[in-house]
Amino acid sequence: MNRKTLALSAVIGLLAPVLAGCGGSDGGSGGEAIVVGTTDQYIATKESIAPLDPAAAYDTGSWNVLRQTIQTLMHVPRGGGKPVPDAASKCQFTDRANESYRCTLREGLKFAGGDPITADDVKYSFERVLKINDPSGVAGLLTNIDTMESDGAREIVFHLKTADATFPYKLSTPPAGIVSKKVYEPTKLRKGFDVSGSGPYNFKAEVKGDTVTKATFTKNPDYKGDLNIQNSKVELQPFKDANDMGKALDDGDIDVMTRAMTPEQVQSMVEKPKDGIQLTEMPGLEIRYLGFDTDAPTVKDKAVRQAMAYTIDRGDLVSKVYGAMAEPLYSLIPSSIATHTNSFFNKYGDRNLPKAAAMLENAGIATPVKLSLNYTTDHYGEATAKEFETLRDQLNSSKLFEVSIKGEEWSSFRPNQIKGDYSVYGMGWFPDFPDPDSYIAPFLDKDNFLNTPYNNSRLRGELIPQSRREADRSAATKTFSQIQDIVADDVPVLPLWQGKQYVASRDDIAGVEWSVNSSAELLLWELRRGPGSS
Repeated sequence: MNRKTLALSAVIGLLAPVLAGCGGSDGGSGGEAIVVGTTDQYIATKESIAPLDPAAAYDTGSWNVLRQTIQTLMHVPRGGGKPVPDAASKCQFTDRANESYRCTLREGLKFAGGDPITADDVKYSFERVLKINDPSGVAGLLTNIDTMESDGAREIVFHLKTADATFPYKLSTPPAGIVSKKVYEPTKLRKGFDVSGSGPYNFKAEVKGDTVTKATFTKNPDYKGDLNIQNSKVELQPFKDANDMGKALDDGDIDVMTRAMTPEQVQSMVEKPKDGIQLTEMPGLEIRYLGFDTDAPTVKDKAVRQAMAYTIDRGDLVSKVYGAMAEPLYSLIPSSIATHTNSFFNKYGDRNLPKAAAMLENAGIATPVKLSLNYTTDHYGEATAKEFETLRDQLNSSKLFEVSIKGEEWSSFRPNQIKGDYSVYGMGWFPDFPDPDSYIAPFLDKDNFLNTPYNNSRLRGELIPQSRREADRSAATKTFSQIQDIVADDVPVLPLWQGKQYVASRDDIAGVEWSVNSSAELLLWELRRGPGSS
């Protein structure tokens, strides 16, 4: 979620994909469409009636559909760095304080139905997200907008409540997508799986019951923007698990296998490359963490949360569950992002049981502390269950905690988490954009993604606004360091690990190395049939 030097040097250094295991091709799935497998599930439920509405969607799988179909004013270019115009022809801050931002639309923009797009449509789209203010927290990306001015044609100006040098990045996210008032009501979500916009593809979902069984993206002939579309059609095929997805790749039923591969699959492909299949390692900015309902009786006293920080051994967790696919994380901001500090390691180290026991004893908390760790069974990959078994065993073996674990499908887990039904829960995070702000504000600012009751007035009132004033992100290092130290002391969240990402593909598919960026965004327009990149 940068400014004059929006390209972060620590991130840029990651952007070199690594390929392994190239061999001969048997032609893959053939035909016109490139078929991409995923374990992401698209389900409409009573709690989540509009999984693909940009005013509500706030998970990687849904955003990966919206990025192909709903056009935004800006987008992050191939390889990362400073956002560039897409639906806009130009955008810029018009003041030194970074509080007023003007965009000019491209000429000839059209919605999928053929209606022209004006600045009024842009204004309407932003107002809609803010009015709906969905419990998912996605509106938080836009709440710093104070007012908007539209000339009714091609010019729109955003006046911000406070300085925000990250605003160009926010204009590249799906909630900033441009939608038509003819099909998206001003205060109601669009139910089901219909999506329409002016992006690179038109979209159609095949649905059985309340679940998408296949999603088809067909090149939008009216698209006008910055993207170079390399194919005419892509099919996204959901699978219930990574093993089924892997078999489909081996059988030639799909051409590309994306999230989420298991550690065992990756290790197998590295050690024993398969003929006709290539494995591409890509930079990743994914993190995993434990979240806390800081009002819940069992964890309201921060001494409990601090004792858990002393007890958990990240190195043991990573080696047992994820191997080379992950590394321990000691801050909300991953080590590959500029401004990262090892705040949690500096304060707690790894697995210091005497200090954990002293922390609880000094706070007058009886042991063992009984807790339930809640996690989602179908959203972050099959290894999640083993991860939480390992966490349970670590905590229980300390004799300071008595922990049980409970897994639920994402369709019920996420609404329950937002409602505050869990005292401790496991979550993952892919940044909205590659900036340290995207690892801080969604968890700690007002209207945050977690809907957490935790509220540190110094973070919200001073440090987070201060961090956004700096166009040169390195100038915000001291501020972000202070933020990370406060998080380590209060432990409203407990970082666990950061991951790498891998994509497996038939070797007659090219562009794979650019088809997933460091934020785990699918860029389907980069894929094409032709000699693979070996």
